[in-house]
Amino acid sequence: MFANLIYLFAILAVSPFLMWRAICGGRYRRGISEKLFGLSASKAEHLLPDSAPGSDRLWYHAVSVGEVNLLAGLVRQLDAEASSSFVVSTSTDTGYDLAVKHFGPAHVFFCPLDFTWAVNKTLKHLRPTKLILVELELWPNLIRSANRQGCNVLVINARLSDRSAHRYQRFSFYTRRLFAGLGWVGCQDSEVLRHFQACGTPRDNLEITGSLKFDNAPSRRDTPEVLDFEQWLGKDATHLVWLVGSTQPGEEAMALSIFRRLAADQPNLRLILVPRHPQRFDEVARLIETQQLVPRRRSSQTPSPSTWNQNEVILIDTIGELRHWWGTAQIATVGGSFGSRGGQNMLEPAGYGVAVSFGPDTRNFKQIAQTLLHGEAARRVNDEPELESFVRQCLIDPAYRERLGKRAAQTVDQHRGAVVRTCDAVKNFRPDRPKKTG
Repeated sequence: MFANLIYLFAILAVSPFLMWRAICGGRYRRGISEKLFGLSASKAEHLLPDSAPGSDRLWYHAVSVGEVNLLAGLVRQLDAEASSSFVVSTSTDTGYDLAVKHFGPAHVFFCPLDFTWAVNKTLKHLRPTKLILVELELWPNLIRSANRQGCNVLVINARLSDRSAHRYQRFSFYTRRLFAGLGWVGCQDSEVLRHFQACGTPRDNLEITGSLKFDNAPSRRDTPEVLDFEQWLGKDATHLVWLVGSTQPGEEAMALSIFRRLAADQPNLRLILVPRHPQRFDEVARLIETQQLVPRRRSSQTPSPSTWNQNEVILIDTIGELRHWWGTAQIATVGGSFGSRGGQNMLEPAGYGVAVSFGPDTRNFKQIAQTLLHGEAARRVNDEPELESFVRQCLIDPAYRERLGKRAAQTVDQHRGAVVRTCDAVKNFRPDRPKKTG
């Protein structure tokens, strides 16, 4: 009841902003009934029909695009190995669309907001045996209701930063029972394990499985998607492509400024920008034009020219394609790391063997960034001059660029295996089974 009141007050406080976004940008409209009131019985039966007695009924929750991408390989493997049926929920429009692309519309719905009536209705109609949360989505009413209805709550690819752990511990009178209600948590590393234990999850319920992001990272460039993208670009063997992806405000301007300075004496340099949020696509296109450059937008789907001119900056204004676009580049800069965002996934370019750089703030990917840096498989740059120096070095010293990319790919390969460990744990989990201590 207490959580319901907090949520209601929060919604009332931000309702003018939500209404403005819904009217102007079309956001938050889709799935509104499922979000506010829960899943109907008819749709639940369509999503997760009755299965054989004793078989698992799995509900995966992945908030948005990044978490949905992580689920793809895991769900396929579990679906092939185990006698189970599954459904996937997301919270965002982009996450929903990508989930439909991966799993089909018959398996996807919008997750209810954490009101007791919405989560109770959804759980009642779905009747899952396991609720599997991706990374860290600890909603009090959802977890408590699942436990009351006999549904085990598992967390896969779990991460919990120092800052978040301290915040939870400050309110331990309320959150400790929440963490204690987690039946099993697959932690990315030992630091995450310690944080969950300090917040109240029993040690026997914790296991280090590694990061699914290493398994999910690509390993080869000669895929149909990458080859098609290169053809669309008009890329040839002389081009040196610098891709700046998952960018936040300010990062595109920095990249464009560096590009204009370097392009003066590097005629083969080409630039691709991939903003993180769709609502900024038009803004970034205008920004490119202010630099006397020509934006070529992916969404236009116009036939590719025979050549890719240096004054054309490619703007990827589509959803769910960044993973493959990294494979077209020789130099990569991972955005969200020069402001206060905390960084984005740097393993996708690393898996392709791209020379990877990122900014000073990578707290959301702390362990992954440290792993790459420790293996001399990426470069951290603190500001615009350092980033420019890095890109220039990659351009004038091919041996350095190729060495950095090769180390990146090798480091990713050395840390694969989390999917197998996570699948085994989810498939064999029983509340009373012997717990691993490693």
